[in-house]
Amino acid sequence: MTRYFYIALIVILVGIVLLFKVQNMETATVSLFNMSVTLPTSVLVLIVYVLGMFTGGSVFALLRTWTNKATARTAR
Repeated sequence: MTRYFYIALIVILVGIVLLFKVQNMETATVSLFNMSVTLPTSVLVLIVYVLGMFTGGSVFALLRTWTNKATARTAR
């Protein structure tokens, strides 16, 4: 029973993503220094989301490591 529930959730999520892709076909230009890239808005949002996941996860892991090292007791 739960297997079908999860399959239904995946189908709904894929449908929402496809609908977002279809509705956001306009292009956006991103510039940095003298470089510029023109992409569909939906692709740009996806790229920013993935980069945010990587950088956010890295920052969280770094802060966790610093916190653990700062609170760790030294062995004598």
